[in-house]
Amino acid sequence: MLTNPLQKFIESQVGQIQENVAKAMGELETATVDSSVGGGVVRCQMSGQGQLLEIKIDPSVVNVDDVELLEDLVIAAVRDCAAKAQALKKEKLMSATPLGALGMDMPDVF
Repeated sequence: MLTNPLQKFIESQVGQIQENVAKAMGELETATVDSSVGGGVVRCQMSGQGQLLEIKIDPSVVNVDDVELLEDLVIAAVRDCAAKAQALKKEKLMSATPLGALGMDMPDVF
């Protein structure tokens, strides 16, 4: 049976890859990403794992006559922060595998 050279390479590196991925996942637990929208009136923070840690809302943006604006700002901040967390996660995990060194992309499996 013929084996793929990339597969052979990866199989020879499995132990190191597992250690690198575990280290990257640990770093993501303590890493944070921040987002700010509306000129800073709504801010949020997430862990590198994508867990929402904090939302801060400036009281000046709270208007009972325009709740929809506040809702839109919160959604925008959370989406932006989630995208940053996902990008950080991908960066950390790609650097933990030989795929990153080979310039290959990895599907979102974590």
